[in-house]
Amino acid sequence: MSGTSAGGAANGASATVAGAGDAAADSDAAHAAADAGAAVPGAVRAVAAVDLGATSGRVMIGRVGDGVLELEQVARFPNGPVEREDGWHWDLEALWGHVQAGLAEALRREPSIESVGIDSWAVDYGLLGADGLLAEPFHYRDDRTARGVDAVHGLVPFEELYRRNGLQFLPFNTVYQYAADALVAEAETSLLIPDLLAERLTGRRVAERTNASTTGLLDAHTGEWDLALAEALGIPSRVLPPLVDPGETVGLARGLGDIPVIAVGSHDTASAIVAVPLSSPNAAYISCGTWGLVGLEVAEPIVTDAARAANFTNEGGVDGRVRFLHNVTGLWLLSETVRAWSERDGAPVDLPALLAAAAAEPAPARLFDADDASLAAPGDMPARIAALLGTPEPDVEGRAVFARVIVESIADAFARTLRTAGELAGREIDVVHLVGGGALNALLCQATADRSGLPVLAGPVEATALGNVLVQTRALGCFGADASLEDLRVRVASVFPAVRFDPRS
Repeated sequence: MSGTSAGGAANGASATVAGAGDAAADSDAAHAAADAGAAVPGAVRAVAAVDLGATSGRVMIGRVGDGVLELEQVARFPNGPVEREDGWHWDLEALWGHVQAGLAEALRREPSIESVGIDSWAVDYGLLGADGLLAEPFHYRDDRTARGVDAVHGLVPFEELYRRNGLQFLPFNTVYQYAADALVAEAETSLLIPDLLAERLTGRRVAERTNASTTGLLDAHTGEWDLALAEALGIPSRVLPPLVDPGETVGLARGLGDIPVIAVGSHDTASAIVAVPLSSPNAAYISCGTWGLVGLEVAEPIVTDAARAANFTNEGGVDGRVRFLHNVTGLWLLSETVRAWSERDGAPVDLPALLAAAAAEPAPARLFDADDASLAAPGDMPARIAALLGTPEPDVEGRAVFARVIVESIADAFARTLRTAGELAGREIDVVHLVGGGALNALLCQATADRSGLPVLAGPVEATALGNVLVQTRALGCFGADASLEDLRVRVASVFPAVRFDPRS
């Protein structure tokens, strides 16, 4: 994976790291700057959103005003696992260089940008000492986490973990990664990926609460670090930084005009759910990209034995909401399959053409379990799916049928999860909002409607970036002091009408 190095960002937009005292002073100054910027009612305001996914990242300019809610992409760059001698990692320096260059370009195009917000995937982290990063962050798909699972459950059984942190079992949850990481004992602190990049911009080391809820070390009931649990697992409490909420100012982005860095729902799904225009009290959502996050927004965590058995999670949302959901393997299955075929062909596979051909095929009689553990790691996805189906891998002429099986299998997993979510929460789900990249996949949207028996409202596609922008601009005073999530969602629905897919008999 290539990219601009941290020391060579475009236009000289490098950020220096300050000491704790400087960072605190900058945080105070940033609060004052944000407050001062709220004085022009009705004006179009601009912010920068850094939105990082597991396969690519973007820097967007968000503009908000009376009747205005728009995004402009100014940078898009690849992201993904890189294999080192000791396993799979993230190329953080390349990622940092891309972010710096993207922010510099955003400010070049829109000098009136008032703040920056950063979101990314969950669970992965960087360990820091006095002089910075101790090692390149591991990728959550690295298989070292298996020994971490055994170590954690040997000290605290999963039943007790769930009662305390409310998290579904995923072998890459941060708590398991820590148990497999010898460097944790040497670290001064640990920062999740968005907080790590915010630290490079501002010098301040904090943990945004929605993403911290994915570590397994946040108390699901209080929203605070569970220090007793950390101690029981041998994790030094010093590596758990102070918590901040979405909307709080982290500090000033030095090298970028000293504009404030505002905490958003830094777990990308938390930002995405901000921009889901929930049209009913019983609406469910699917935030669909590499993963499909399928669930409900609830006021309190649901940590029943039934929820644990169903492997549902309770993660933090913006404004203290709870995201009660289950992770379903999403478009990762399709993208890895297409990647493998492209490598074999020596030329890119035309995905839109493949999906159009797949839509013309009949619904398959046989599916596979989209959540099967054998599909988790990078590699030869077509061969692994064929093994689950008990069929030979298709030749080129049979790829449309195979793609249809993949999409229908994902949709079937979505439908099963929706039914379970309603049962566990005691809700009669009446509509499903599907946001993110999956909203562009009409075949997937229709298959989800057909298999769930529920109408699917697709869009907005850019829910994560929109949620990031909305939290920033609300913090800047764009919507008034008392603007709720519902107020923000009304704005989304008015500007980004959904595409409806009704279930077919």
